[in-house]
Amino acid sequence: MNLEAFPRVRLGHWPTPLEPMRRLQAHLSGPDGPRLFIKRDDCTGLATGGSKTRKLEFLLGEAVRQGADTLLTHGAVQSNHVRQTAAAAAFAGLQCEALLEARVTNAPAEYADSGNVFLDKLFGTRLHTVPGGTAMDAALEDLATRLRAEGRKPYVIPGGGSNALGSLGYVDCVLELVQQCRAMGLKKPHIVHATGSAGTQAGLVAGIHALGLGWPVTGIGVRAAREVQEARVHALAQRVLDLLGHATPLPRDKVVADDGYIGAGYGQPTAGMVEALQMVARHEGILIDPVYTGKGMAGMVAMLRARRFAADEDVIFVHTGGATALFGYRWAFDTALA
Repeated sequence: MNLEAFPRVRLGHWPTPLEPMRRLQAHLSGPDGPRLFIKRDDCTGLATGGSKTRKLEFLLGEAVRQGADTLLTHGAVQSNHVRQTAAAAAFAGLQCEALLEARVTNAPAEYADSGNVFLDKLFGTRLHTVPGGTAMDAALEDLATRLRAEGRKPYVIPGGGSNALGSLGYVDCVLELVQQCRAMGLKKPHIVHATGSAGTQAGLVAGIHALGLGWPVTGIGVRAAREVQEARVHALAQRVLDLLGHATPLPRDKVVADDGYIGAGYGQPTAGMVEALQMVARHEGILIDPVYTGKGMAGMVAMLRARRFAADEDVIFVHTGGATALFGYRWAFDTALA
């Protein structure tokens, strides 16, 4: 795989650490269970870090190649992707505009003003809030059309940075993991992570398939039903493989997206998320987020308790960042922290 063939702007601190979670392992699976590790993509360095940095390196590279003067994207109100896109634009000297979809309507006022939203504004991004259920891609293209009519040159980035080009960032993550697993003696990796806009999982499974590694990947869904998410990830992963020039099709059964931990919907707190977030904080001193990694970790905790991993597997949780959203979700922890 030759990722050097694609334009790229270096934004992150690579490689991100791969660390053991010894105390969490002792708490959940003991000495005879699978070993637990965490891939610290919350430590990418851009705007407090997160998974979107990997995607944005390739997307920003293409934007610069095209001579864009504005990055244009969308996400939910507390979007980690919008926050990192805003920072990438600031780094590159570009303007940034973003549509924020009000998907969560039962939160207090601080949800709309703190956390990622505060940072979006700090980076100088012009925000446009739209109602939940808006056709976001169409609304984004309408905004792009208006900006072009004003003489500007926007580069449109899909939600989550999740197209084939952006997903190359997680092909690159697989290359990092290969080296780290070899150095640390990990023989049977099993990757677990939160899956939402599909680009992280698509890049992971495409990279693993292209290299012939055979590592299982379990995505824990945060929004869509299993069949919808798996179809979306599989289609995107195949486009990534096409972009890489890899001829062997991806088997459909290589994409797994468990939808059992979504709860009432996207961005809605669950008891499992609150428990998992506190557990990781108090056993490992690591902050995860309430929307993505919290539910992803809740899924991994449930899998460990149900003994769904083999005892000789090395379970790697990919921490995709997002802890800044905690400041918009204090209300979800009032009872747990009382």
